[in-house]
Amino acid sequence: MRTVPPALAEHLGRAATTLCRCWKLVRRDGQTFGFTDHDRALAFDGVEFEAASGLSAGEMQQDLGLNAESQEIVGALTSDRISPDDISADRFDGARVEVFLVNWADPAERLLERVFTIGAITRRDGAFHVELRSLTTDLSQTRGRNISRLCDADLGDGRCGIDLALPQWSAEGSVLAVRSGLCLEIGGLSAFAANHFRGGRLSVVSGPNSGAAVEIAGQEMQDGIAIVSLWKPFAFELAATEAVRLTAGCDKHFATCRDRFANSVNFRGFPHIPGNDFALGYASTFDVMDGGALIP
Repeated sequence: MRTVPPALAEHLGRAATTLCRCWKLVRRDGQTFGFTDHDRALAFDGVEFEAASGLSAGEMQQDLGLNAESQEIVGALTSDRISPDDISADRFDGARVEVFLVNWADPAERLLERVFTIGAITRRDGAFHVELRSLTTDLSQTRGRNISRLCDADLGDGRCGIDLALPQWSAEGSVLAVRSGLCLEIGGLSAFAANHFRGGRLSVVSGPNSGAAVEIAGQEMQDGIAIVSLWKPFAFELAATEAVRLTAGCDKHFATCRDRFANSVNFRGFPHIPGNDFALGYASTFDVMDGGALIP
């Protein structure tokens, strides 16, 4: 149950009020931003809330029980602290947003109304639209393990055990040409076969995208040059000679784990679960029904 501070409760009981809303945004890298729909800046808790930032709250969807709440805030990019490039680089994805009801005449009189995390960010009609997801959204996320034929570990993590730093699983190259935001020509990878890095990640080592990484959709080889396709573009256009690092990918099938990585002992799936065709099958003289593993 939410408790309204006495001073704010007394203010809310007046015939005329001086109220506004403030949004405190904390990115995953720790950077903090403050915005308000008031016409002058406010400050509390060591955060300055920028005025006239172009933000306004949209309709909130709320249900009884533990169903996830959602809200949208809309605004123009009028703040110098938030750039379209930051949004394109996903730097605000998953950020924590605290929404305050504040008496702008005395900011000490305030109430933390809700806490959200940032979901999808889109741009329409010259403004950006930010989806805010309530903390109850976490209740709809999968916890524990799913029973699946596919591995539920990530290649290279502690449960997988593969060392992606080994030269057979990672390599550095340089961008030779940019065909498009989703297609690059990369040199220095002539020792690797086509699609060796498909499903892996391409990380940028230098330039304005340094530290950013995207998943590799495909990799072809043409005269010793790797033609790498990406699932999404980087925030800033890559330039020739920029250094990149590629790591191998895995399709999470048991055969791939066994034959390519020789890591079947660490496979984190259940490849021997019978499928629907097996459950609906019947005894036949052409099939071996000895109780053995479906996948040797």
